Amino acid sequence: MSVEDKLAELGLTLPQPAAPVAAYVPVVIAGGMAYVSGQVSMTDGVLIKGRLGENMGPDEGIAAAQACGLMIVAQLKAALGGDLSRVERIVKLGAFVSSTADFIDQPKVANGASELMVALFGEAGRHARSAVGVPVLPLGVAVEIDAIVAVRPA
Repeated sequence: MSVEDKLAELGLTLPQPAAPVAAYVPVVIAGGMAYVSGQVSMTDGVLIKGRLGENMGPDEGIAAAQACGLMIVAQLKAALGGDLSRVERIVKLGAFVSSTADFIDQPKVANGASELMVALFGEAGRHARSAVGVPVLPLGVAVEIDAIVAVRPA
């Protein structure tokens, strides 16, 4: 089953790949690896802002992380000429969660993206990961996630 079929089965759609907001590119492919720049939490072009433990709960954070995961896949699809079958393995996700000093569920929040990768790519979606709490993220978003992905040649 293709990634697109799995998305449809889950009732999800990929967003339009977001344009960079500063001096970087969304994806760099080098040496069989795709390095996906940090994707911020947004749905339908609207930023998901907030701080876990302050004005957002874990479930809202999980949804924000899933939105980051969807944007990572959208960026990959664009960088791979629309061919997600070239994704060989999700190698690593780096999750940054805007949170208060006493919020300790960053790993649970990051699961929103991690579980999406497994749902879409199966065993190839299992990855290494970091989940870090930070006091603030760009544009006031709740979550930002970057990715390292092994890709097959075209």
